[in-house]
Amino acid sequence: MSDVIALLRRLVRRETCDPPGREIEVATLVHERLDAAGLESRLDEFEPGRANVVARVKGRGDRPGIVFSAHFDTVPPGERPWTYDPFGGEIADGRLYGRGAADMKGGMAAMIVAAERLRASGDRLGGDVVLALSAGESSDCLGARRMAATGELAGCGALLVSEPSSMEVLLAEKGALWLRLVAHGVLGHRSGDAGSLGGGDSAIERMLDALTALRSLRFDAPDHPLLGAPTLAVGTIGGGTVVNLTPDRCEAEIDIRTLPGMDPDEIERAVRAHVGAGLEIERIDHKPPVETAADHPFARICLEAAAAARGRPAEPGGAGYYSDACVLTPAFDLPMVIVGPGALGMSGRTDEYVDIAAVEAAAGLYDRIARDWLGGRARMI
Repeated sequence: MSDVIALLRRLVRRETCDPPGREIEVATLVHERLDAAGLESRLDEFEPGRANVVARVKGRGDRPGIVFSAHFDTVPPGERPWTYDPFGGEIADGRLYGRGAADMKGGMAAMIVAAERLRASGDRLGGDVVLALSAGESSDCLGARRMAATGELAGCGALLVSEPSSMEVLLAEKGALWLRLVAHGVLGHRSGDAGSLGGGDSAIERMLDALTALRSLRFDAPDHPLLGAPTLAVGTIGGGTVVNLTPDRCEAEIDIRTLPGMDPDEIERAVRAHVGAGLEIERIDHKPPVETAADHPFARICLEAAAAARGRPAEPGGAGYYSDACVLTPAFDLPMVIVGPGALGMSGRTDEYVDIAAVEAAAGLYDRIARDWLGGRARMI
Protein backbone atom coordinates (compact mmCIF):
# COMPACT_ATOMS: atom_id res chain seq x y z
CA MET A 1 0.00 0.00 0.00
CA SER A 2 1.40 3.40 -0.98
CA ASP A 3 2.09 6.06 1.64
CA VAL A 4 -0.69 8.32 0.39
CA ILE A 5 -3.33 5.56 0.62
CA ALA A 6 -2.13 4.49 4.07
CA LEU A 7 -2.53 8.11 5.20
CA LEU A 8 -5.96 8.38 3.60
CA ARG A 9 -7.15 5.32 5.54
CA ARG A 10 -6.02 6.92 8.79
CA LEU A 11 -7.87 10.14 7.93
CA VAL A 12 -11.11 8.37 6.99
CA ARG A 13 -11.04 6.25 10.15
CA ARG A 14 -11.25 9.38 12.29
CA GLU A 15 -14.80 10.72 12.28
CA THR A 16 -15.03 14.46 11.62
CA CYS A 17 -18.70 14.85 10.71
CA ASP A 18 -19.99 18.42 10.87
CA PRO A 19 -21.94 18.95 13.00
CA PRO A 20 -20.25 18.88 15.43
CA GLY A 21 -16.87 18.66 13.65
CA ARG A 22 -14.44 17.52 16.35
CA GLU A 23 -11.54 17.95 13.95
CA ILE A 24 -8.97 18.27 16.74
CA GLU A 25 -8.04 14.56 16.78
CA VAL A 26 -7.28 14.28 13.07
CA ALA A 27 -5.71 17.74 13.02
CA THR A 28 -3.35 16.68 15.80
CA LEU A 29 -2.43 13.53 13.88
CA VAL A 30 -1.63 15.56 10.75
CA HIS A 31 0.24 18.26 12.67
CA GLU A 32 2.47 15.72 14.41
CA ARG A 33 3.17 13.92 11.13
CA LEU A 34 4.10 17.14 9.31
CA ASP A 35 6.25 18.31 12.19
CA ALA A 36 8.12 14.98 12.14
CA ALA A 37 8.63 15.36 8.37
CA GLY A 38 10.41 18.66 8.90
CA LEU A 39 7.69 21.10 7.88
CA GLU A 40 6.98 24.20 9.91
CA SER A 41 3.55 23.21 11.26
CA ARG A 42 1.13 25.07 13.50
CA LEU A 43 -1.96 23.56 15.14
CA ASP A 44 -4.62 26.19 15.83
CA GLU A 45 -7.55 25.02 17.99
CA PHE A 46 -9.61 28.17 17.52
CA GLU A 47 -12.76 26.74 19.16
CA PRO A 48 -13.07 23.76 21.51
CA GLY A 49 -12.54 20.67 19.36
CA ARG A 50 -12.19 22.65 16.12
CA ALA A 51 -8.71 23.09 14.72
CA ASN A 52 -6.77 24.19 11.64
CA VAL A 53 -3.30 23.12 10.63
CA VAL A 54 -1.08 25.47 8.63
CA ALA A 55 2.30 24.03 7.60
CA ARG A 56 5.07 25.25 5.31
CA VAL A 57 7.78 23.88 3.09
CA LYS A 58 10.04 26.90 3.14
CA GLY A 59 11.33 28.30 -0.14
CA ARG A 60 13.90 30.93 -1.00
CA GLY A 61 11.36 33.75 -0.86
CA ASP A 62 11.98 34.84 -4.45
CA ARG A 63 8.41 34.13 -5.55
CA PRO A 64 4.94 34.25 -3.98
CA GLY A 65 4.10 30.91 -2.42
CA ILE A 66 1.38 28.41 -3.31
CA VAL A 67 -1.39 27.38 -0.92
CA PHE A 68 -2.61 23.76 -0.85
CA SER A 69 -6.16 23.95 0.54
CA ALA A 70 -8.20 21.07 2.02
CA HIS A 71 -10.66 20.61 4.90
CA PHE A 72 -10.91 18.04 7.69
CA ASP A 73 -14.68 18.02 8.17
CA THR A 74 -17.20 15.86 6.35
CA VAL A 75 -20.96 15.62 6.12
CA PRO A 76 -22.65 12.91 8.27
CA PRO A 77 -23.03 9.39 6.83
CA GLY A 78 -26.85 9.60 6.79
CA GLU A 79 -29.44 7.04 7.84
CA ARG A 80 -29.29 4.72 4.84
CA PRO A 81 -27.16 1.61 5.57
CA TRP A 82 -23.71 1.49 3.97
CA THR A 83 -22.25 -1.56 2.26
CA TYR A 84 -18.92 -0.58 3.76
CA ASP A 85 -18.18 0.88 7.20
CA PRO A 86 -18.35 4.67 6.66
CA PHE A 87 -15.35 5.09 8.97
CA GLY A 88 -13.49 1.91 8.03
CA GLY A 89 -11.38 3.02 5.07
CA GLU A 90 -12.07 -0.32 3.41
CA ILE A 91 -10.50 -1.05 0.02
CA ALA A 92 -12.25 -3.00 -2.74
CA ASP A 93 -11.81 -3.09 -6.53
CA GLY A 94 -9.33 -0.22 -6.60
CA ARG A 95 -11.48 2.07 -4.46
CA LEU A 96 -11.20 3.28 -0.89
CA TYR A 97 -14.60 3.66 0.79
CA GLY A 98 -15.62 5.91 3.66
CA ARG A 99 -17.21 9.22 4.55
CA GLY A 100 -14.88 11.92 3.31
CA ALA A 101 -12.87 9.63 1.02
CA ALA A 102 -13.83 11.81 -1.96
CA ASP A 103 -14.82 15.01 -0.14
CA MET A 104 -12.13 15.63 0.61
CA LYS A 105 -9.72 13.52 2.60
CA GLY A 106 -8.43 11.93 -0.60
CA GLY A 107 -7.34 15.35 -1.82
CA MET A 108 -5.96 16.23 1.61
CA ALA A 109 -3.86 13.06 1.78
CA ALA A 110 -2.47 13.74 -1.70
CA MET A 111 -1.57 17.32 -0.77
CA ILE A 112 0.11 16.27 2.47
CA VAL A 113 2.23 13.64 0.74
CA ALA A 114 3.11 16.03 -2.09
CA ALA A 115 4.31 18.60 0.45
CA GLU A 116 6.32 15.95 2.30
CA ARG A 117 7.96 14.84 -0.94
CA LEU A 118 8.89 18.42 -1.80
CA ARG A 119 10.44 18.83 1.65
CA ALA A 120 12.31 15.50 1.42
CA SER A 121 13.68 16.27 -2.05
CA GLY A 122 15.91 18.99 -0.65
CA ASP A 123 15.05 21.25 -3.58
CA ARG A 124 14.87 24.88 -2.54
CA LEU A 125 11.96 26.27 -4.52
CA GLY A 126 11.40 29.94 -5.19
CA GLY A 127 8.65 30.29 -2.60
CA ASP A 128 6.80 28.49 0.17
CA VAL A 129 4.39 25.61 -0.24
CA VAL A 130 1.73 26.22 2.40
CA LEU A 131 -0.68 23.53 3.55
CA ALA A 132 -3.90 25.25 4.71
CA LEU A 133 -5.97 22.48 6.30
CA SER A 134 -9.19 23.75 7.79
CA ALA A 135 -12.07 22.87 10.09
CA GLY A 136 -15.73 23.61 9.49
CA GLU A 137 -15.74 24.19 5.73
CA SER A 138 -18.95 22.34 4.93
CA SER A 139 -21.31 24.84 6.53
CA ASP A 140 -19.69 28.13 7.48
CA CYS A 141 -16.05 27.93 6.30
CA LEU A 142 -15.09 28.50 9.93
CA GLY A 143 -11.46 27.48 9.56
CA ALA A 144 -10.92 29.54 6.43
CA ARG A 145 -12.42 32.57 8.14
CA ARG A 146 -9.97 32.01 10.98
CA MET A 147 -7.06 31.91 8.52
CA ALA A 148 -8.28 35.13 6.96
CA ALA A 149 -8.46 36.76 10.39
CA THR A 150 -4.95 35.68 11.39
CA GLY A 151 -3.48 36.67 8.02
CA GLU A 152 -1.19 33.64 7.99
CA LEU A 153 -1.46 33.09 4.22
CA ALA A 154 -0.27 36.60 3.40
CA GLY A 155 2.46 36.70 0.76
CA CYS A 156 1.22 33.69 -1.15
CA GLY A 157 0.36 34.04 -4.82
CA ALA A 158 -1.87 31.10 -5.76
CA LEU A 159 -4.49 28.83 -4.23
CA LEU A 160 -4.84 25.16 -5.23
CA VAL A 161 -7.94 23.45 -3.82
CA SER A 162 -8.31 19.64 -3.75
CA GLU A 163 -12.11 19.49 -3.64
CA PRO A 164 -13.65 16.75 -5.81
CA SER A 165 -13.24 17.54 -9.52
CA SER A 166 -12.72 14.09 -11.12
CA MET A 167 -9.17 15.38 -11.71
CA GLU A 168 -10.56 18.04 -14.04
CA VAL A 169 -9.28 21.62 -13.75
CA LEU A 170 -12.03 23.85 -12.38
CA LEU A 171 -11.49 27.60 -12.63
CA ALA A 172 -14.78 28.82 -11.17
CA GLU A 173 -17.19 27.96 -8.39
CA LYS A 174 -20.68 29.22 -7.67
CA GLY A 175 -21.44 31.36 -4.66
CA ALA A 176 -24.08 30.54 -2.06
CA LEU A 177 -26.63 32.99 -0.68
CA TRP A 178 -28.67 31.49 2.17
CA LEU A 179 -31.89 33.20 3.20
CA ARG A 180 -34.39 32.43 5.95
CA LEU A 181 -38.06 33.19 5.25
CA VAL A 182 -40.46 33.60 8.19
CA ALA A 183 -44.24 33.62 7.83
CA HIS A 184 -46.54 34.58 10.71
CA GLY A 185 -50.13 33.53 11.27
CA VAL A 186 -52.74 33.45 14.04
CA LEU A 187 -53.18 30.54 16.44
CA GLY A 188 -56.53 28.79 16.37
CA HIS A 189 -58.07 25.39 16.99
CA ARG A 190 -58.60 23.25 13.93
CA SER A 191 -62.22 22.66 14.96
CA GLY A 192 -62.99 26.24 13.96
CA ASP A 193 -63.79 27.37 10.42
CA ALA A 194 -60.78 28.28 8.27
CA GLY A 195 -60.18 32.00 8.43
CA SER A 196 -62.59 32.50 11.33
CA LEU A 197 -61.52 33.89 14.68
CA GLY A 198 -61.58 30.40 16.18
CA GLY A 199 -59.90 28.68 13.24
CA GLY A 200 -56.90 31.01 13.09
CA ASP A 201 -54.71 31.91 10.12
CA SER A 202 -52.10 29.37 9.01
CA ALA A 203 -48.48 30.51 8.70
CA ILE A 204 -47.74 27.27 6.84
CA GLU A 205 -50.29 28.12 4.15
CA ARG A 206 -48.71 31.56 3.78
CA MET A 207 -45.29 29.95 3.42
CA LEU A 208 -46.54 27.46 0.83
CA ASP A 209 -47.93 30.34 -1.24
CA ALA A 210 -44.59 32.15 -1.02
CA LEU A 211 -42.53 29.10 -1.99
CA THR A 212 -44.86 28.41 -4.90
CA ALA A 213 -44.35 31.99 -6.07
CA LEU A 214 -40.57 31.54 -5.91
CA ARG A 215 -40.76 28.80 -8.52
CA SER A 216 -41.38 31.47 -11.15
CA LEU A 217 -38.43 33.64 -10.06
CA ARG A 218 -35.89 34.12 -12.84
CA PHE A 219 -32.66 35.94 -12.06
CA ASP A 220 -31.46 38.71 -14.33
CA ALA A 221 -28.13 37.03 -15.07
CA PRO A 222 -26.86 35.36 -18.25
CA ASP A 223 -25.62 31.78 -18.06
CA HIS A 224 -21.93 31.50 -17.18
CA PRO A 225 -19.75 29.55 -19.66
CA LEU A 226 -18.34 27.34 -16.89
CA LEU A 227 -21.08 27.48 -14.24
CA GLY A 228 -24.33 27.56 -16.18
CA ALA A 229 -27.34 29.27 -14.59
CA PRO A 230 -28.00 30.39 -11.01
CA THR A 231 -30.27 28.11 -9.01
CA LEU A 232 -32.68 28.32 -6.07
CA ALA A 233 -33.69 25.45 -3.80
CA VAL A 234 -35.60 25.11 -0.54
CA GLY A 235 -33.36 23.42 2.01
CA THR A 236 -35.42 23.33 5.22
CA ILE A 237 -38.98 24.07 6.28
CA GLY A 238 -40.68 23.87 9.66
CA GLY A 239 -43.76 25.16 11.41
CA GLY A 240 -46.53 24.37 13.80
CA THR A 241 -46.52 22.74 17.22
CA VAL A 242 -49.33 20.15 17.24
CA VAL A 243 -51.50 18.74 14.46
CA ASN A 244 -54.80 20.18 15.74
CA LEU A 245 -53.61 23.78 16.23
CA THR A 246 -53.33 26.28 13.38
CA PRO A 247 -49.63 27.24 13.14
CA ASP A 248 -48.73 30.85 13.85
CA ARG A 249 -45.14 30.60 12.60
CA CYS A 250 -43.37 28.84 9.73
CA GLU A 251 -39.74 29.11 8.65
CA ALA A 252 -38.03 28.01 5.46
CA GLU A 253 -34.39 28.30 4.41
CA ILE A 254 -33.46 28.69 0.76
CA ASP A 255 -30.14 28.12 -0.97
CA ILE A 256 -29.39 30.33 -3.98
CA ARG A 257 -26.29 29.45 -6.01
CA THR A 258 -24.94 32.61 -7.57
CA LEU A 259 -22.68 33.56 -10.47
CA PRO A 260 -19.87 36.10 -10.71
CA GLY A 261 -21.34 39.57 -11.05
CA MET A 262 -24.60 38.86 -9.20
CA ASP A 263 -25.35 41.30 -6.36
CA PRO A 264 -26.71 39.58 -3.21
CA ASP A 265 -28.70 42.71 -2.28
CA GLU A 266 -30.43 42.66 -5.66
CA ILE A 267 -31.16 38.95 -5.26
CA GLU A 268 -32.78 39.60 -1.88
CA ARG A 269 -34.92 42.34 -3.38
CA ALA A 270 -36.05 39.98 -6.15
CA VAL A 271 -36.96 37.30 -3.61
CA ARG A 272 -38.88 39.82 -1.50
CA ALA A 273 -40.82 41.00 -4.53
CA HIS A 274 -41.87 37.42 -5.27
CA VAL A 275 -42.90 36.36 -1.77
CA GLY A 276 -44.70 39.58 -0.90
CA ALA A 277 -44.51 41.94 2.05
CA GLY A 278 -46.08 39.54 4.56
CA LEU A 279 -42.91 37.50 5.11
CA GLU A 280 -39.70 38.35 6.93
CA ILE A 281 -36.40 37.69 5.11
CA GLU A 282 -33.12 37.22 6.94
CA ARG A 283 -29.73 36.67 5.35
CA ILE A 284 -28.06 33.66 6.95
CA ASP A 285 -24.82 33.75 5.00
CA HIS A 286 -23.29 34.81 1.72
CA LYS A 287 -20.34 33.03 0.17
CA PRO A 288 -19.27 34.86 -2.99
CA PRO A 289 -18.58 33.09 -6.29
CA VAL A 290 -14.94 32.77 -7.33
CA GLU A 291 -13.42 32.74 -10.81
CA THR A 292 -9.93 32.66 -12.30
CA ALA A 293 -9.33 33.63 -15.92
CA ALA A 294 -8.19 30.77 -18.14
CA ASP A 295 -5.22 32.83 -19.34
CA HIS A 296 -3.93 33.56 -15.83
CA PRO A 297 -0.42 32.07 -15.42
CA PHE A 298 -1.52 29.84 -12.55
CA ALA A 299 -4.51 28.55 -14.51
CA ARG A 300 -2.24 27.82 -17.49
CA ILE A 301 0.20 25.92 -15.28
CA CYS A 302 -2.59 23.75 -13.85
CA LEU A 303 -4.14 23.06 -17.25
CA GLU A 304 -0.78 22.16 -18.77
CA ALA A 305 0.18 19.93 -15.85
CA ALA A 306 -3.17 18.11 -15.99
CA ALA A 307 -2.84 17.65 -19.75
CA ALA A 308 0.66 16.21 -19.39
CA ALA A 309 -0.51 13.83 -16.64
CA ARG A 310 -3.42 12.45 -18.68
CA GLY A 311 -1.84 12.61 -22.11
CA ARG A 312 -4.61 14.72 -23.61
CA PRO A 313 -5.72 18.35 -23.44
CA ALA A 314 -7.38 19.64 -20.27
CA GLU A 315 -10.31 22.01 -20.64
CA PRO A 316 -11.37 24.44 -17.88
CA GLY A 317 -14.54 23.64 -15.96
CA GLY A 318 -16.62 24.97 -13.09
CA ALA A 319 -18.14 23.73 -9.82
CA GLY A 320 -21.65 24.16 -8.49
CA TYR A 321 -20.35 23.93 -4.92
CA TYR A 322 -18.43 26.44 -2.82
CA SER A 323 -15.06 25.80 -1.18
CA ASP A 324 -12.77 27.58 1.26
CA ALA A 325 -11.70 29.62 -1.77
CA CYS A 326 -14.81 31.77 -1.29
CA VAL A 327 -13.10 33.12 1.83
CA LEU A 328 -9.39 32.75 1.04
CA THR A 329 -9.43 34.17 -2.49
CA PRO A 330 -10.90 37.57 -1.57
CA ALA A 331 -9.03 37.72 1.74
CA PHE A 332 -5.60 37.25 0.16
CA ASP A 333 -6.28 38.22 -3.48
CA LEU A 334 -5.35 34.78 -4.79
CA PRO A 335 -6.12 33.11 -8.10
CA MET A 336 -7.96 29.85 -7.39
CA VAL A 337 -7.88 26.50 -9.17
CA ILE A 338 -9.66 23.30 -8.07
CA VAL A 339 -8.17 19.91 -8.93
CA GLY A 340 -9.12 16.92 -6.79
CA PRO A 341 -9.18 13.12 -7.05
CA GLY A 342 -12.73 12.76 -5.75
CA ALA A 343 -15.41 12.31 -8.38
CA LEU A 344 -17.79 15.17 -9.06
CA GLY A 345 -21.18 14.21 -7.65
CA MET A 346 -19.72 11.78 -5.09
CA SER A 347 -19.94 14.20 -2.15
CA GLY A 348 -22.42 13.13 0.51
CA ARG A 349 -23.38 9.84 -1.16
CA THR A 350 -23.90 6.56 0.66
CA ASP A 351 -20.86 4.30 0.09
CA GLU A 352 -18.74 7.32 -0.80
CA TYR A 353 -15.44 6.29 -2.34
CA VAL A 354 -12.40 7.56 -4.17
CA ASP A 355 -10.35 5.76 -6.80
CA ILE A 356 -6.95 4.82 -5.39
CA ALA A 357 -5.21 5.53 -8.69
CA ALA A 358 -6.69 9.05 -8.74
CA VAL A 359 -5.37 9.84 -5.25
CA GLU A 360 -1.89 8.62 -6.15
CA ALA A 361 -1.97 10.59 -9.40
CA ALA A 362 -3.11 13.71 -7.54
CA ALA A 363 -0.06 13.64 -5.27
CA GLY A 364 2.21 13.66 -8.31
CA LEU A 365 0.17 16.40 -9.99
CA TYR A 366 0.31 18.67 -6.95
CA ASP A 367 4.08 18.20 -6.78
CA ARG A 368 4.43 19.26 -10.41
CA ILE A 369 2.09 22.26 -10.11
CA ALA A 370 4.01 23.55 -7.08
CA ARG A 371 7.35 23.16 -8.87
CA ASP A 372 6.08 24.83 -12.03
CA TRP A 373 4.59 27.76 -10.08
CA LEU A 374 7.58 28.24 -7.81
CA GLY A 375 10.29 27.42 -10.32
CA GLY A 376 9.90 30.57 -12.38
CA ARG A 377 8.43 28.91 -15.48
CA ALA A 378 5.36 31.16 -15.69
CA ARG A 379 5.43 34.90 -16.25
CA MET A 380 3.82 36.64 -13.31
CA ILE A 381 1.12 39.26 -13.82
